[in-house]
Amino acid sequence: MPRVTGYELEDSDPHCRWPPGAAELIESAPWRRIVVLGDSVAAGIREPLAGYRDLDGVGRVAQALRAAHWSFRYRNLGVRDLRLAEIRDTQLCPALEFEPDLVIVAGGGNDAMKRTFDETRTRHELTSTVAPLVAHGAQLITVGLFDLARSGHVPQPYAASMADRFDPLDSLTALVAAEHFGVHTANHRHPLAADPSIFASDRVHANARGHAIAAATLVEALLKLPEPSGSE
Repeated sequence: MPRVTGYELEDSDPHCRWPPGAAELIESAPWRRIVVLGDSVAAGIREPLAGYRDLDGVGRVAQALRAAHWSFRYRNLGVRDLRLAEIRDTQLCPALEFEPDLVIVAGGGNDAMKRTFDETRTRHELTSTVAPLVAHGAQLITVGLFDLARSGHVPQPYAASMADRFDPLDSLTALVAAEHFGVHTANHRHPLAADPSIFASDRVHANARGHAIAAATLVEALLKLPEPSGSE
């Protein structure tokens, strides 16, 4: 088998291909100040993989926007291991100070890792994080998590219990996004959501291929956002 150099695998991988309309979206995108809040998913923790760019999912999209718009600004506040209450308490104020027109939130996974996961509390903490940002004019994207519980990386009986928490997490996160006129990325129900090949060797985070897929689902979500108020 010939040695692969560069990003040939990513370029030929249909699951990493951005959806139709992506080029036009990037060229005409109304967003100039994007902020990311969350945990290790937001921070872009990943493992390199030959043939794929070593760049996180949101970073891929931000890089394209920066290349198309000289005034584009991007700030990533993500810190690994944080639960939603900690994300809110440590990142909301800096995010508001940045005055974003688009906010991307990836959180809740560390809450759902605990057997004490409470859907009502999680929904409240996520809402109290995103609502002030939306109230200040930012559009919202929430990030779905890949389906680690069904990937084979988690042994039984823990996998079934984990799925019983992470499935509701995805549903309630999508609901909070919709309640705030936002869009939720479809990572949790992606055709490769549980494919073991998209996960890092730590069996928790995604590898570079997983992040390339996440970039494509993020662009798909951006295409579904309504026109921001005041845009022509």
